[in-house]
Amino acid sequence: MSQCQTTVTSQTVILGDIGGTTARFALLRGNELGPIDHMSDADFPFFADAVRRFLERQHASSAIDSAHFAVAGPIDGDRCALVNNRWIVDCGELRSAFGFSEIRLVNDFEAVAWSLPQLRAGDLLVVGGQERVPSAPMAVIGPGTGLGIAGFVPDARRPCVIATEGGHSTLPGSSAREDAVIQLLRQRFGHVSAERALSGAGIENLYWALSELDATPVRQRTAAEITQAALDGSCPTSRMALDMFCAMLGTIAGNVALGLGARGGVYIAGGIVPRIAGYLAQSAFRERFEAKGRLANYMKSIPCSVIMHPDVAFLGLQTLARRTRAC
Repeated sequence: MSQCQTTVTSQTVILGDIGGTTARFALLRGNELGPIDHMSDADFPFFADAVRRFLERQHASSAIDSAHFAVAGPIDGDRCALVNNRWIVDCGELRSAFGFSEIRLVNDFEAVAWSLPQLRAGDLLVVGGQERVPSAPMAVIGPGTGLGIAGFVPDARRPCVIATEGGHSTLPGSSAREDAVIQLLRQRFGHVSAERALSGAGIENLYWALSELDATPVRQRTAAEITQAALDGSCPTSRMALDMFCAMLGTIAGNVALGLGARGGVYIAGGIVPRIAGYLAQSAFRERFEAKGRLANYMKSIPCSVIMHPDVAFLGLQTLARRTRAC
C-alpha cells in the first residue's frame, strides 16, 4: 500500500464485513460512520441481494461512490468465494448492478488487523502477559464461523498488514488425548486444519470426537448449546470440548506470536471468544500460549487480549477507506 495522507472528503462509501454467517454493512459519509446493519447470510441467495437490501433501507442506492468489503475467504483478483458460505463476491457483477466507481476486497482479518492500533483499554480484556512493545508487530486470531489470522506491522510512515489463510494450517496436538482427537478428525476430514477445532463447527467437532473417544453417548448439540452446557456445568463432554478448544487456541495463538514476532500483543477476535472471555481467562489458554520450551520466557512477556468491541472490523475498514481516498 502506498504512503498516503488521510483527508476528510464528502464521499459516501459502503463498508461491509462479510462473514460466513452474518453480513454487516454501514455507510461512511466523509468521516462519519452510520449505523451498522446486521443481516443473516442465509436470508439471501446471493451477496448482491444483501447489498441491495441494505441500500434500500438506507435510501442511498444512487449516492454511493465506492465500496470496501472485508470478506471471509481467499481473494482471487476481483473475486472471492467465501469458504464457509455459498456466496461469491464478484466486483464486476457489483459494478454492473450498482454502478460503484471503485470496489475493494480485503480479507476479513486484514480489516480487523488495521483496527488494532485504534483499540482502547475499554475495548479489550487482557488475558496475561506484560507490557506490549509499541514498535513490534501485532497479531490477531479469531475463531468464528471460520478461523481468521492476520498481523499488523507498525511503521510511522508505512504501516502494513499481513493477511493470511493461517486458519487452514495443520492443527497440532500437544498431548496424547489431543492426538487421539485429531486422529478421529483425520478419519472424518482427511486434513485437519486449525479451523476444524477452532471455530463454531470446530467446537462441535471436538464435542463429537471426545464423545467417540470416551464412548460416552451424548445428544447432538450446536456450538452455542455446547458452549452453554459447558458454562453451566450440565454436560461433562461439553465442558471437556470447551476446555480443549481454549487450550488449542492457546497453542495456535502462541504459534502465531512466534511466527510474526508479535511482541506488540496478540489479540483475539471472532464471534466466539468475546462471549466466553471470562472462561478463557481461567482456562489453559495462557499456559499453552507460553508453553514453547526454550522460548517460554519470550512468550511470558507477550500480552494477549480479547477484543470486546462488537464491530471491530469497521474501525479497520474506515482506515482503509480513508487511505484509499487520499491516494
